[in-house]
Amino acid sequence: MTLSLVAALALSAAPAKSQPYTIQDQVSMRRISSPSVSPDGKRIAFVLRTTDLEANKGRTDLWLVNADGSGLRQLTYSPESEAQPVWSPDGQSLLFLSSRSGSSQVFRLPLDGGESQAVTKLPLDVGAFALSRDGKTLAVALEVYPDCATLECTTQRLKEQAQKKTTGRVYDKLFVRHWDTWADGRRNHLFVLPVDGSAAPRDVMVGMDADGPSKPFGGPEEFTFTPDGKGLVFTARDVGRSESWSTDLDLFLAPVDKPGAPRKLTEKNRATDTTPVFSPDGKTLAYLAMSRPGYESDRLRVVLRSWPDGKERVLAEQWDRSAGGIAWSADGKSVLVTADDIGQHPVFSLDVASGRVRALSGQGSASEPRPLPDGRVVFLRDDLKSPADLYSVRADGSELRQLTRVNEDALARIRFGDYEQFEFPGWNGETVRAFVVKPVDFNPKKKYPVAFLIHGGPQGSFGNHFHYRWNPQTYAGRGYAAVMVDFHGSTGYGQAFTDAIRGDWGGKPLEDLQKGLDAAIKRYGFLDGDKVCALGASYGGFMINWIAGQMPDRFRCLVNHDGNLDEKLAYFNTEELWFPEWEHGGTPWEKPEGYTKHNPIDHVAKWKTPMFVIHGGQDFRVVDTQGLSTFTVLQRRGIPSKLLYFPDENHWVVKPANSIQWHEAVLDWLDQWTKGSKKPAGPSAAPQAKAAP
Repeated sequence: MTLSLVAALALSAAPAKSQPYTIQDQVSMRRISSPSVSPDGKRIAFVLRTTDLEANKGRTDLWLVNADGSGLRQLTYSPESEAQPVWSPDGQSLLFLSSRSGSSQVFRLPLDGGESQAVTKLPLDVGAFALSRDGKTLAVALEVYPDCATLECTTQRLKEQAQKKTTGRVYDKLFVRHWDTWADGRRNHLFVLPVDGSAAPRDVMVGMDADGPSKPFGGPEEFTFTPDGKGLVFTARDVGRSESWSTDLDLFLAPVDKPGAPRKLTEKNRATDTTPVFSPDGKTLAYLAMSRPGYESDRLRVVLRSWPDGKERVLAEQWDRSAGGIAWSADGKSVLVTADDIGQHPVFSLDVASGRVRALSGQGSASEPRPLPDGRVVFLRDDLKSPADLYSVRADGSELRQLTRVNEDALARIRFGDYEQFEFPGWNGETVRAFVVKPVDFNPKKKYPVAFLIHGGPQGSFGNHFHYRWNPQTYAGRGYAAVMVDFHGSTGYGQAFTDAIRGDWGGKPLEDLQKGLDAAIKRYGFLDGDKVCALGASYGGFMINWIAGQMPDRFRCLVNHDGNLDEKLAYFNTEELWFPEWEHGGTPWEKPEGYTKHNPIDHVAKWKTPMFVIHGGQDFRVVDTQGLSTFTVLQRRGIPSKLLYFPDENHWVVKPANSIQWHEAVLDWLDQWTKGSKKPAGPSAAPQAKAAP
């Protein structure tokens, strides 16, 4: 039996000698997620992920804690992972997903004792589920062939496919592949069935050639039962052949108590509508909506829709932030959301009557807000020195309480680097903000090499957040100072700031990065401006390639993870076409100048900085040939370079052993070029091929 966290904490009688934060610490951190509050508000169930290094994967269990932080205990111990805890209406049991039966199914765990029992025994994996308010009906997401009338049809077709000797697939529309998966004709569809199993599951999306929840990242937040349990509101992009270049996700209403075609609720909006949540009294549906078609990083507004008459209004229209993580307060008088905000990511309360906005959680990054009946709000919170734990706060933002300390034993043995945020005049003199993380065991009398981290997106932020892939503490623990600039295009500084990067990928952001690095070196005397390496992934990887041609003499070394070399060709081999079409102003044949304006491939003749190139073979967002092409340029020009290729990783490196390899290789590369006294030489004369006789 797995040793419980409570027992593990009790056994750590004397903390071991502390050490600087390492990548081994990072992959071993316990990760908390999916808080679920009991109907009486006295208990909180959550998921806790631990890492099995021998099996090279994470595993998850269900845990329970009282709302005041007492009574922490582990609920499940299955070798298979558990997920998505949902309370029964009487608070006596938890429903959850588990693969303990050999496939992912819904189980029920009685909390007064007893073993978990399977609620569903379906022939296909359940990807996500929702429970009606009366606890009598389930909605489950299953991956099926949309033209199949029964689940048996899908299972039989899968069996026939597996028995075929031919392996070719024929496509007549996009998506052919998405994120890291090739399309095989199946779709996520939502089925409803009685919890007691008295009737077979029924497809409420029958005939729809669309995914509900959406792929690749949609989950239970994208569908919910109506308050009376007679309908299911769900999110889907049902746009036919334009799916790969459309951001038109809509809300649909499907009948639960009788067969019938789903009705589109958001017909008028051609941009994204998502994340439906009903108020406690059932009279209002809240959801998130964008207004500009084709733009995946448009501002998400909170829309309130009277139910069932359909009258709508935008809540807090003047609040210039993009909302996420939506929930209702227990009294229904406010809507809880999270949003990027000047390098932080707090919980906000939006008053339904007045639209007044109040930040509740302060510094750090908050997620998954959940209301308590007494008005308090439970949420997850982390920052640059602390992985996530459960917290609660009063509705006025006072009396912040930490409820869990799931990594207390590990944190007692780790030393982190301190951090602070600073600002400087960037492009056009506009205020830009950045973070600096000091090396562990910082000595103000010393000079330290710099890891200059460039975030992806590009509409993203390297904020006050404990990241599990790009964590500046891994560099601080190795003796580097980390600098992270939220350049024009970043989120949390107003929508106009985010929009500013469109059509200017190598302009304003590059100027902000240049000025931000210079400002940091001037402000912090411990930064060694002569020993700086720049690192980036995705858009950050593109920027590394752009920097190589625009600032060839500035950096000791570069690290490029999954970055484009040729923006024009990248359009033709990526999958979500709406992204480059928005960012570069159209398609390459309609607006070729949008793809050539800031294209790294046109400047490779100026490259001279040593570069480490990393790419995943299952990355269908930025395909691996972009990384291989980058490495080819470097090698052919005689520039010191290395290639690290992961055939089994996608746009991210997520397997624990691969993450360790990634970080160790990157840190060794930085050491090679910054711990010496001389700058690297430029490209050597590459050997010329002999002419054919």
